[in-house]
Amino acid sequence: MSIAVSLEYENDLITNGDKLFMEEHLKDAHDALIRKTGPGADFLGWADLPESYDIDEVSRIKKAAEKIKRDSDAFIVIGIGGSYLGAKAVIDAIKSPNYNLLDKDTPDIFFAGNGFDPRETLEIIKLIENRDFSINVISKSGTTTEPAIAFRIFRDILEKKYGRDEAKNRIYVTTDRRSGALRKMSDSAGFETFSIPCDIGGRYSVLTAVGLLPMCVAGIDIDALIRGAAEEREELISAKGTDLNSAWKYASARNILYKKGFDKEILCTYNMSMRYFGEWWKQLFGESEGKGHKGIFPASCVFTADLHSMGQYIQDGQRDIIETTVNFNTSKYDFAVPAREGDEDSLAYLSGKTLSYINEKVMRAAIGAHVEGGVPNIVITAPACDEKNIGALIYFFEFSCGLSGYVLGVNPFDQPGVEKYKNNMFELLGKPGYQKK
Repeated sequence: MSIAVSLEYENDLITNGDKLFMEEHLKDAHDALIRKTGPGADFLGWADLPESYDIDEVSRIKKAAEKIKRDSDAFIVIGIGGSYLGAKAVIDAIKSPNYNLLDKDTPDIFFAGNGFDPRETLEIIKLIENRDFSINVISKSGTTTEPAIAFRIFRDILEKKYGRDEAKNRIYVTTDRRSGALRKMSDSAGFETFSIPCDIGGRYSVLTAVGLLPMCVAGIDIDALIRGAAEEREELISAKGTDLNSAWKYASARNILYKKGFDKEILCTYNMSMRYFGEWWKQLFGESEGKGHKGIFPASCVFTADLHSMGQYIQDGQRDIIETTVNFNTSKYDFAVPAREGDEDSLAYLSGKTLSYINEKVMRAAIGAHVEGGVPNIVITAPACDEKNIGALIYFFEFSCGLSGYVLGVNPFDQPGVEKYKNNMFELLGKPGYQKK
């Protein structure tokens, strides 16, 4: 199995009776996902996506990515939430958080339109100054305010730099296949477009053109990514029971612990490159489960750095935290601590040991200490941090989230609460139709 889940507890936090009770609920949740009979079934297109993706669209994505690489020194990806977090997470995990500094064979990638911070926008404008660049704007509706404003700003710069005719050949739009403001604009202007399937919500869209085009521009092997997700899908849809299905085991543990008062979950990683994967995971679970005054609050930490800031609270704070660690068995990057004469820094005992070896021992030490302190731990292990395994990890969490949401008794595929702040924002900004009467 690609993705393995192990549980580490003390004090019998999860009993056999708990597992048997939860297994019946998971069976129903599993059947609802596979048969598409549960709440939000109209948004279950992601469940079959690794097997059903449009091959022609993948081919067009690759062709567009090659053109962008030829034409551009910089590539601006405009989107918010699920429209950028997945691509950012995968590029950082497989390439590097310092991708723009290290990889000179592909364009620098900048993510815009995920907020209203003027400094961030001005920095990107400065960074693309005197450089050839292209844009990918991602929005299902085209009316989400943050990316819409960013697109207007960077489209204006693009058209002033190249003229309208050339600029349109540097704009790539990922949006709804048939409707919406961005679709209408693209059809009118002649932009090249890619589709967000109507049956896939934003936070589940990373394996569509939403994520695949930016990843492909960054040099990610998207075929291997999709293949890893497809293999994980086959394992998860065919196996039933917490002893056989890793997604069942994860969903079971977190829901049992939630019923026992553990209502916060920290996704931990010991790989700095996985920081944005934690951000993607937070949206996936937070937006899927946080409904009806229910749900586990998702947070994330990158260890060992955060052990020096959050470690005290995790060890000795309130006992309402589940700690979930994502671990990779191997690392293609490694080097050893050099030997020195004498022992002035008291590190002679580590001479010759590799950083990955030390990292793994620290992980085991932290898990052991936290479990002893009453923090239940879930360890999710993949063989390596590469395209195939990251693809499997993405599908594992998506499937687990669907199962967990159904067990919790919510629709894990809508987000009604998000609209409240938007309505308030439109009213304060004076958008027509939103003024108080």
